[in-house]
Amino acid sequence: METFTRKSIGVETAMAMVTKAMAKASETGILISVTILDESGVIKAFGRMDGAPLISVDASRKKAVTAVGLGMPSGQPWFDFIKDDPILREGVGNFSDFMLLGGGFPIVSEGQMVGAIGISGGHYRQDEVCAQAALELVK
Repeated sequence: METFTRKSIGVETAMAMVTKAMAKASETGILISVTILDESGVIKAFGRMDGAPLISVDASRKKAVTAVGLGMPSGQPWFDFIKDDPILREGVGNFSDFMLLGGGFPIVSEGQMVGAIGISGGHYRQDEVCAQAALELVK
């Protein structure tokens, strides 16, 4: 039988990333939800700041699922990939758990995707800043 081994983000790192993203959100003056997924798309850690919009819970998860599923950020790079392809651009709305908004990023360690982070609650550019702050922990 053939098998393979994958690396996955650890729970302590995932929790630290949630904390770091929330600290950056506090600094920025926004309230967010943060979802960390493992490499298979299963939730590893989650946090919602007191008062964060309820919609941010599902949006943060969808951004992370998009990032782990595509292996690329959920925002601009993905939009640039589909913007000139009408069939693909119109079709992506039919994907379940897909979100074409910035704030979702793969988490990469030693060149291998080990999970993804999704953040929602502010403007997508603010969400991206909070995600980048959390990603500094794994560089």
